[in-house]
Amino acid sequence: MKGDFVEFKYAWPVVLAGSIGISLGMSPLPFYTIGVFAQPLTQEFGWSIGQVMTGLVPFCIATVFSAPFAGYLSDRYGVRPVALASMLLFSLAMMAFSLNNGSLVLYFALWSLLSIVGAGTLPITYTKAISRWFQHKRGLALGMALVGTGIGGAIAKVYAAGLIDMFGWRTAYIGVGLLPLLVAFPVVYLLFRDVDDPKVEQRAADIAKARPPGYADNQIYGYSFPQAMRDWRFWLLCAIFLPLSFALGGPIPNLETMLTSKDFTRSDAIIMASFLGYSVYVGRVMAGYLLDIVWAPALACVLQMMPAISMYIFTLPDPTYAQMVIGIVVLGVAAGVEYDLLAYLVARYFGMRSYARIYGTLYAFFGLGAGFGPAIFGSIYGQTGSYDLAMQYSMWGFIICSLSFLLLGRYRDEQLKAMV
Repeated sequence: MKGDFVEFKYAWPVVLAGSIGISLGMSPLPFYTIGVFAQPLTQEFGWSIGQVMTGLVPFCIATVFSAPFAGYLSDRYGVRPVALASMLLFSLAMMAFSLNNGSLVLYFALWSLLSIVGAGTLPITYTKAISRWFQHKRGLALGMALVGTGIGGAIAKVYAAGLIDMFGWRTAYIGVGLLPLLVAFPVVYLLFRDVDDPKVEQRAADIAKARPPGYADNQIYGYSFPQAMRDWRFWLLCAIFLPLSFALGGPIPNLETMLTSKDFTRSDAIIMASFLGYSVYVGRVMAGYLLDIVWAPALACVLQMMPAISMYIFTLPDPTYAQMVIGIVVLGVAAGVEYDLLAYLVARYFGMRSYARIYGTLYAFFGLGAGFGPAIFGSIYGQTGSYDLAMQYSMWGFIICSLSFLLLGRYRDEQLKAMV
C-alpha cells in the first residue's frame, strides 16, 4: 500500500502549488463572488440581477478563444511561465472592477479582459503538469489539486462579503484581486514545475524508477490536436459539457438571490451558499480517489445525475433551512467532480501529446454553458419572479448528460502509448 503513493513523495510540491494556484485563479474567484457583488452593484447603479449576471456571458465567450490559446501556449512554451504571467495579469484585471463608473459597457469589457488575461490560471496549466507527474494515482492527485476551486470559492464568498460590509464593494474588488498576487504567486513560483524542467530533472528520474511495474515513463504520447478533433469522442464530450455546465453554472452564482427570494435573510443566504464551496472540496477528493478505481464514465453518470435532486428541492414553495443546505451540498459535490473528470478523461482518452489544447477547447465549451447559464437564470427570475422554470431545465440537463457519459467506451491508454 505504501508503494501506491510513491508518486506523492516526489511530486507533492506540484500538487500543493496547483491547488493554491487553482483556488485563487479564474475558475473560482469571479464565478463564486459575482453573487456577493450583485446586490451592491444593483443598489448603486440601478442594474437588474440579470444585467449583473450577464457579465459572465462576455467572460465565457472570451473563454472560448482564450482557453484554447492558453492551452496552445502551455504546450509550446511550458505551463509554468503561462501560469505565472497570467496570474499577475488576472490579479490586476480583477482589481480593475473597482474603477467601474456605472457603465454596463465597461462592466462587460472588464469581464472579457478578465477572461483573456486570466485563462492561464485555469486548471489547463496545472492539470497538465500533474497528469505528467502522476500516472498510478493520477485521479487522486488531480482531485487533491482541484479542491482549490471549492476552498477558494467558499473563502472568497465570505471574504468578499466581509469587505463589502466593512469598506464597500470597490475595496472588496481590490481585496479579492490581491489574493492571487500576494498568496498564490509566491507558492506557484517556488513549487510549480513540470517534469521536463531542468531544475527537477533528478526528481523526475527518481519518480520514473519508483513507479510500480507496468507504468510508462513520463513521455508525451497520444493524439495531436487535429487528430483529436477528428475523433467522435471529442465531440461527444463537447456535446455533454456544454449543457452540463449550463445546468451546473446557472444556479451557483444565483444562489444568494434565489435564497433571499425564498425569504431567507442575506446573512443566512451567504452562509448557506458557502456550503457549496465546502461540498465542492468533498466532491473533488472523493472523485479523485474513485477515478483511480472506478470506470470514469460510470462514476460521472452517477455523480452528475445527483443534482437533479437539488433542482427539485430548490423549486419547493416553502423549503426549510436544512432542505436548502442539503440541496446546495448535493449540487456542490457534483460541481466538485467536473474539473477532475475533464482532466482525467482527456488524459485517458486522448493522451498527453496535446493535452493542454484539447483540455482548453473542451473547457471553452464548458465555459460557454457556465457563462450563459447564470444570465439566463437571472433573466428568467427577472421575468417570472422565480427560478423554478430554470431549475426544471437544469434537472433534465443533469439526467440526460449524465447518461451520455456511458457512450465513451473503454479507456485508450495502451493504444495511445503505442503511437509513441
